[in-house]
Amino acid sequence: MRSSVLIRVLMVVGGLWGWAAGSDPGVALGQTLVLEDFKAKEADGFPSAWGHENQRSQSKGREAYKVQSENGANFLSAKDAGQRIKKTKIDWDPKAYPVLTWRWRLVKAPTGAEPVAAIYASLDTDLLFIPVFTKYVWSATKPEGTLTEGGMFSGTELVVQSGTTALGQWFEERVNVYEDFKKIHRHEPAPKAWGISIVASSGVEIDFGPMIALPAK
Repeated sequence: MRSSVLIRVLMVVGGLWGWAAGSDPGVALGQTLVLEDFKAKEADGFPSAWGHENQRSQSKGREAYKVQSENGANFLSAKDAGQRIKKTKIDWDPKAYPVLTWRWRLVKAPTGAEPVAAIYASLDTDLLFIPVFTKYVWSATKPEGTLTEGGMFSGTELVVQSGTTALGQWFEERVNVYEDFKKIHRHEPAPKAWGISIVASSGVEIDFGPMIALPAK
């Protein structure tokens, strides 16, 4: 496991998650842009303003993804999801706010779950309006930094977290999605990002914390 910063360290250094829990998604607060704080949920606990990649299995997705809170902090719990959910209604200029941060906590991962989970940053669409994305992965076996080129219908994967032994600990990730996009896709992204997505593999239990964009420093 690499030296990812535990969430309690992030709270001391930047205080991000404290104010994020009380912010509105897509709203800039000083030098931060809250993309999702998992504050709003529907009657069944499914996060508000999120949808399903596979409309035929909406019921399973709604059951798998639930907004929860712990010690006053909101997060999204994913249990045996096996499918991706997406949020496209965000106002995000990736050039002005290129650094994406989020936290996640692995609760359970069965043998063979690969990848464990992933965050998709979709910064553009192609000529057919299909999202062009970079997939940031928690891998069970691949070393951090592993880059796997995508194909026509699959995005490039970059491993940012590896291993399944540190259960129950929050880890914070920080990636420059703008620079990664240019290096991988070899062109500028759209002025406004298309959206973000989340996926957890079947049998996996994992929690996702707020997603926040920051300017480059």
